[in-house]
Amino acid sequence: MLSKASENDMQKFLTALVLIPLGLIFIVFAVANRHLVSVSFDPLDVSDPMGTVQMPLFVLIIGVAILGVIAGGIATWFRQRHWRRAARRHQAEAIEAKTQLANLRASIVAPTPSEPKRMLLLEQGSASGRRDKASAAL
Repeated sequence: MLSKASENDMQKFLTALVLIPLGLIFIVFAVANRHLVSVSFDPLDVSDPMGTVQMPLFVLIIGVAILGVIAGGIATWFRQRHWRRAARRHQAEAIEAKTQLANLRASIVAPTPSEPKRMLLLEQGSASGRRDKASAAL
């Protein structure tokens, strides 16, 4: 079994193994697509659009990719609200069940004044280890 330190080192190694090639791909992409493009948000006037921005192509593509990841994350978050609500409900039920169990255990450990005779009979019956055939139901 790996120690916590070696697991941490392995995780750092795997992270570097993924991030370094991705960084190199990003740099090569940025250098290859550094020419300027015009981005316009005015679909009505093609000859003289309002709101035109000139930016490098790689900035446009990476910006759109980042916006897509954010939009996908938000959509996923909204779709999973049912599961989060169910998890909260189940967690509350589990806490309530644990509380009830603790209360039941506490009541068994400290019997009420009316129960000592009953508890004594139960302990004697379990100590004998025999079944009472006369009171057994058929």
